[in-house]
Amino acid sequence: MKHTIEVVGLGGGDINQLSLGIYKKLKEHGEPIFVRTKDHPVVRTLEEEGVEFHSYDEIYENNPDFQSVYEEIANALFRQAEEGSLIYAVPGHPMLAEMTVQLLLAQQEVDVKIIGGQSFLDDLFSALRIDPIDGFQFVDATSFKRDELEYRQHLIFCQVYDQMVASEVKLELLEDLPPEYPITIVDAVGSSDESIKTVMLEDLDRSVEFSNLMSVYVPPAVSLEMNHKFYRLREVIQTLRGPGGCPWDQKQTHESLRRYLIEEAYELIDAINKEDDENLIEELGDVLLQVMLHSQIGEDDGYFSIEDVIRSVTEKMIRRHPHVFGEAVLETEEELSKSWEAIKQEEKAENDFEQEEESMQPELMKAAELGKRKPSPSNLAQLLAEFSRRASEAEVDEKVVGELLFAIASYAGYYKINPEIALHQVIEGKKSTDKGSE
Repeated sequence: MKHTIEVVGLGGGDINQLSLGIYKKLKEHGEPIFVRTKDHPVVRTLEEEGVEFHSYDEIYENNPDFQSVYEEIANALFRQAEEGSLIYAVPGHPMLAEMTVQLLLAQQEVDVKIIGGQSFLDDLFSALRIDPIDGFQFVDATSFKRDELEYRQHLIFCQVYDQMVASEVKLELLEDLPPEYPITIVDAVGSSDESIKTVMLEDLDRSVEFSNLMSVYVPPAVSLEMNHKFYRLREVIQTLRGPGGCPWDQKQTHESLRRYLIEEAYELIDAINKEDDENLIEELGDVLLQVMLHSQIGEDDGYFSIEDVIRSVTEKMIRRHPHVFGEAVLETEEELSKSWEAIKQEEKAENDFEQEEESMQPELMKAAELGKRKPSPSNLAQLLAEFSRRASEAEVDEKVVGELLFAIASYAGYYKINPEIALHQVIEGKKSTDKGSE
């Protein structure tokens, strides 16, 4: 026979928030009630009334991270439930930010019954006077990723129970928000000990005495430009291309922008060659701008959007790295290269892209590709001699120059040298020499 774990929510405040039914269940249980932590006003009050509790507070001190804590508590409850049914009480509502409950629900050995409890969110919304319908994100302060935060919505961090957690939250937020940005610290909301204090973000970890009932509210950052966020860049491009935008941006087409992408690519290469990080940031931005403009044109014309572009490259990278995202085992550089080429050939065969892709390459690149397996058999010395002879007689034509360029680019490809970049570096070197001699 399966035993049952009844999970009861203690609410977010004091005993006055507890429903009569849950109060009677806890008072009349007659056996020790298991709690994740005794650090809760309801537990303290019920202990004074004679209710016996067994807590797992010591587990927090013996484990390096919260996931280990939650797993050990859940396992301890499983073992206890093998001897008989029990009540497990947690702060707040059992289904709100309570990982131990999720672990209990994930197993099949013991029946788990959820018995309500008041969530502190209702009182929190009332205390802060916010409407979650405007957009609301609830975040566990002990385990979140900065890139998942949505600053355009109401943002609430729970489990900000000590200075260390508060400091970690502050440091992450300072990556996106200014130090003076106002945030609100809420403690024991809905209880007689309720405390609400608004401080600057930079003072988050040194403004109050922390407790297990503390949360941090970050209001929507609608007044900030957030120019480092991708959505902001997209908004700017949409504005430039939209009604009332820039006439130049509005009239651009895929065809008219072609020359700018080539120019920006070479300026990026120049920044890389010069090891100029500041310029590298700017030039990468200019290349990204071209991608965004082409994507916005595609969206305006109803053919594709930036999401399609991102999806395409993401799926391609996953597909071409089966040793990372799949089960393939590729260890040597040769194995990786062969796998990459094989997958590319499969893609070309499926999509019939090979001819179009080759035709769009610069001519020097085409010659280099042909030379990767075997360089042109042309004798460079003979070609150079022929070129010199014709040059002396003023008879140089496209054919002899083309043969010479093809041979050089072919050898470059064989030795894995990009002829376009090699030529660019020499030209830039010549420019610097010329400037120095002026």
